[in-house]
Amino acid sequence: MQKFEEQKFTIPDLKGISKKNIEEHLKLYAGYVKNANSILDMLVKYHTEDMAGNAYIIGELHRRFSFEYNGIRNHELYFSALEGGATPLSPDGAFKKAIEAIAGSFDNFLAGFKNMAATTRGIGWAVLWYDQKNKQLIGSWVDEQHLGQLNGAMPILMLDMWEHSYVADYQPSGKKNYIEDFFTNLNWGVIEKNFEEARK
Repeated sequence: MQKFEEQKFTIPDLKGISKKNIEEHLKLYAGYVKNANSILDMLVKYHTEDMAGNAYIIGELHRRFSFEYNGIRNHELYFSALEGGATPLSPDGAFKKAIEAIAGSFDNFLAGFKNMAATTRGIGWAVLWYDQKNKQLIGSWVDEQHLGQLNGAMPILMLDMWEHSYVADYQPSGKKNYIEDFFTNLNWGVIEKNFEEARK
Protein backbone atom coordinates (compact mmCIF):
# COMPACT_ATOMS: atom_id res chain seq x y z
CA MET A 1 0.00 0.00 0.00
CA GLN A 2 1.25 3.48 -0.84
CA LYS A 3 2.56 5.35 2.18
CA PHE A 4 1.67 8.90 3.11
CA GLU A 5 4.24 11.63 2.60
CA GLU A 6 4.72 14.71 4.73
CA GLN A 7 4.04 17.86 2.75
CA LYS A 8 6.23 20.91 3.15
CA PHE A 9 4.59 24.32 3.54
CA THR A 10 6.04 27.78 2.94
CA ILE A 11 4.27 29.93 5.49
CA PRO A 12 5.25 33.61 5.77
CA ASP A 13 5.37 35.66 8.94
CA LEU A 14 1.84 35.76 10.33
CA LYS A 15 0.00 38.31 12.41
CA GLY A 16 -0.39 36.93 15.92
CA ILE A 17 0.63 33.34 15.15
CA SER A 18 4.33 32.95 15.87
CA LYS A 19 6.90 31.07 13.80
CA LYS A 20 7.60 28.93 16.85
CA ASN A 21 3.97 27.93 17.13
CA ILE A 22 3.83 27.04 13.43
CA GLU A 23 7.02 24.99 13.77
CA GLU A 24 5.63 23.02 16.70
CA HIS A 25 2.29 22.61 14.96
CA LEU A 26 4.00 21.22 11.87
CA LYS A 27 5.73 18.65 14.07
CA LEU A 28 2.32 17.45 15.19
CA TYR A 29 1.26 17.15 11.56
CA ALA A 30 4.40 15.12 10.85
CA GLY A 31 3.39 12.85 13.72
CA TYR A 32 0.06 12.10 12.05
CA VAL A 33 1.88 11.09 8.87
CA LYS A 34 4.26 8.85 10.81
CA ASN A 35 1.48 7.25 12.84
CA ALA A 36 -0.74 6.59 9.84
CA ASN A 37 2.12 4.84 8.06
CA SER A 38 2.92 2.81 11.17
CA ILE A 39 -0.68 1.64 11.39
CA LEU A 40 -0.60 0.53 7.75
CA ASP A 41 2.52 -1.52 8.49
CA MET A 42 0.95 -3.07 11.57
CA LEU A 43 -2.23 -3.96 9.71
CA VAL A 44 -0.24 -5.84 7.10
CA LYS A 45 1.67 -7.65 9.85
CA TYR A 46 -1.40 -8.68 11.87
CA HIS A 47 -3.40 -9.69 8.80
CA THR A 48 -0.52 -11.85 7.59
CA GLU A 49 0.36 -13.53 10.87
CA ASP A 50 -3.04 -14.49 12.28
CA MET A 51 -6.08 -12.49 11.20
CA ALA A 52 -8.53 -14.35 13.43
CA GLY A 53 -6.29 -14.28 16.46
CA ASN A 54 -5.49 -10.60 15.98
CA ALA A 55 -9.07 -9.53 15.25
CA TYR A 56 -9.35 -7.24 18.29
CA ILE A 57 -6.03 -5.52 17.59
CA ILE A 58 -6.89 -5.13 13.91
CA GLY A 59 -10.24 -3.56 14.80
CA GLU A 60 -8.63 -1.04 17.12
CA LEU A 61 -5.99 -0.17 14.53
CA HIS A 62 -8.70 0.55 11.97
CA ARG A 63 -10.45 2.77 14.52
CA ARG A 64 -7.23 4.66 15.22
CA PHE A 65 -6.39 4.99 11.53
CA SER A 66 -9.31 7.35 10.84
CA PHE A 67 -8.00 9.69 13.54
CA GLU A 68 -4.46 9.73 12.16
CA TYR A 69 -5.54 9.97 8.51
CA ASN A 70 -7.89 12.88 9.13
CA GLY A 71 -5.16 14.52 11.20
CA ILE A 72 -3.05 14.51 8.05
CA ARG A 73 -5.70 15.87 5.69
CA ASN A 74 -7.15 18.42 8.10
CA HIS A 75 -3.75 19.95 8.73
CA GLU A 76 -2.81 19.98 5.04
CA LEU A 77 -5.87 22.12 4.33
CA TYR A 78 -5.17 24.34 7.33
CA PHE A 79 -1.51 25.02 6.53
CA SER A 80 -2.01 25.42 2.78
CA ALA A 81 -4.52 28.20 3.46
CA LEU A 82 -1.76 30.16 5.24
CA GLU A 83 0.74 29.90 2.38
CA GLY A 84 1.30 32.80 0.03
CA GLY A 85 0.36 35.51 2.48
CA ALA A 86 -2.99 37.12 3.19
CA THR A 87 -5.02 37.36 -0.01
CA PRO A 88 -8.50 38.89 -0.25
CA LEU A 89 -11.56 37.11 -1.54
CA SER A 90 -12.45 37.75 -5.17
CA PRO A 91 -15.37 40.21 -5.00
CA ASP A 92 -17.29 38.75 -7.95
CA GLY A 93 -16.13 35.12 -7.84
CA ALA A 94 -18.23 31.96 -7.75
CA PHE A 95 -17.21 31.19 -4.18
CA LYS A 96 -18.45 34.52 -2.85
CA LYS A 97 -21.74 34.03 -4.69
CA ALA A 98 -22.10 30.57 -3.15
CA ILE A 99 -21.47 32.06 0.31
CA GLU A 100 -24.08 34.72 -0.27
CA ALA A 101 -26.57 32.04 -1.33
CA ILE A 102 -26.40 30.38 2.09
CA ALA A 103 -25.78 33.36 4.37
CA GLY A 104 -27.16 36.42 2.59
CA SER A 105 -23.80 38.15 2.70
CA PHE A 106 -20.16 37.28 3.16
CA ASP A 107 -20.06 39.27 6.42
CA ASN A 108 -22.95 37.22 7.82
CA PHE A 109 -21.20 33.99 6.89
CA LEU A 110 -17.90 35.07 8.44
CA ALA A 111 -19.55 36.20 11.67
CA GLY A 112 -21.40 32.89 11.97
CA PHE A 113 -18.33 30.80 11.20
CA LYS A 114 -16.22 32.68 13.73
CA ASN A 115 -18.96 32.26 16.33
CA MET A 116 -19.07 28.50 15.71
CA ALA A 117 -15.30 28.28 16.14
CA ALA A 118 -15.30 30.37 19.31
CA THR A 119 -18.27 28.89 21.16
CA THR A 120 -18.33 25.17 20.32
CA ARG A 121 -17.05 23.26 23.34
CA GLY A 122 -14.23 20.77 23.15
CA ILE A 123 -11.33 20.25 20.79
CA GLY A 124 -11.85 20.02 17.06
CA TRP A 125 -12.27 21.93 13.83
CA ALA A 126 -14.59 24.54 12.38
CA VAL A 127 -15.13 23.42 8.80
CA LEU A 128 -16.74 24.79 5.67
CA TRP A 129 -17.79 22.01 3.32
CA TYR A 130 -19.07 21.76 -0.22
CA ASP A 131 -21.95 19.28 -0.44
CA GLN A 132 -21.39 17.74 -3.84
CA LYS A 133 -24.89 16.26 -4.00
CA ASN A 134 -26.91 19.38 -3.16
CA LYS A 135 -24.24 21.68 -4.60
CA GLN A 136 -24.10 24.04 -1.66
CA LEU A 137 -21.78 25.13 1.14
CA ILE A 138 -22.34 23.92 4.71
CA GLY A 139 -20.53 24.88 7.89
CA SER A 140 -20.11 22.37 10.72
CA TRP A 141 -17.97 21.31 13.65
CA VAL A 142 -15.77 18.20 13.71
CA ASP A 143 -14.77 16.81 17.11
CA GLU A 144 -11.13 15.83 17.51
CA GLN A 145 -9.97 14.98 13.96
CA HIS A 146 -12.69 12.67 12.77
CA LEU A 147 -16.01 12.75 14.61
CA GLY A 148 -18.69 14.54 12.63
CA GLN A 149 -17.25 14.48 9.11
CA LEU A 150 -19.99 15.08 6.54
CA ASN A 151 -20.10 12.09 4.21
CA GLY A 152 -20.12 13.12 0.56
CA ALA A 153 -18.98 16.65 1.32
CA MET A 154 -15.55 18.08 0.54
CA PRO A 155 -13.80 20.34 3.08
CA ILE A 156 -13.08 23.79 1.65
CA LEU A 157 -11.87 25.68 4.73
CA MET A 158 -10.60 24.21 8.00
CA LEU A 159 -9.85 26.16 11.16
CA ASP A 160 -7.94 24.19 13.78
CA MET A 161 -9.46 24.76 17.22
CA TRP A 162 -7.33 22.32 19.17
CA GLU A 163 -5.61 24.24 21.95
CA HIS A 164 -2.17 23.48 20.53
CA SER A 165 -2.96 25.72 17.57
CA TYR A 166 -3.25 28.89 19.65
CA VAL A 167 -2.52 28.59 23.40
CA ALA A 168 1.23 29.23 23.12
CA ASP A 169 0.57 32.60 21.46
CA TYR A 170 -2.79 33.61 22.88
CA GLN A 171 -3.35 31.70 26.15
CA PRO A 172 -6.70 29.92 26.62
CA SER A 173 -8.54 33.21 27.01
CA GLY A 174 -7.32 34.45 23.61
CA LYS A 175 -9.29 32.04 21.45
CA LYS A 176 -11.28 34.81 19.77
CA ASN A 177 -8.12 36.77 18.97
CA TYR A 178 -6.62 33.66 17.37
CA ILE A 179 -9.71 33.24 15.20
CA GLU A 180 -9.56 36.88 14.07
CA ASP A 181 -5.86 36.59 13.26
CA PHE A 182 -6.38 33.34 11.35
CA PHE A 183 -8.76 35.11 8.99
CA THR A 184 -6.46 38.14 8.78
CA ASN A 185 -3.70 35.80 7.58
CA LEU A 186 -5.89 33.65 5.33
CA ASN A 187 -5.16 33.25 1.63
CA TRP A 188 -8.70 33.27 0.24
CA GLY A 189 -7.30 32.34 -3.17
CA VAL A 190 -6.50 28.88 -1.77
CA ILE A 191 -10.04 28.54 -0.43
CA GLU A 192 -11.49 29.55 -3.79
CA LYS A 193 -9.29 26.94 -5.47
CA ASN A 194 -10.52 24.29 -3.03
CA PHE A 195 -14.07 25.29 -3.89
CA GLU A 196 -13.46 24.96 -7.62
CA GLU A 197 -11.86 21.54 -7.15
CA ALA A 198 -14.79 20.34 -5.06
CA ARG A 199 -17.27 21.43 -7.71
CA LYS A 200 -15.69 19.29 -10.45
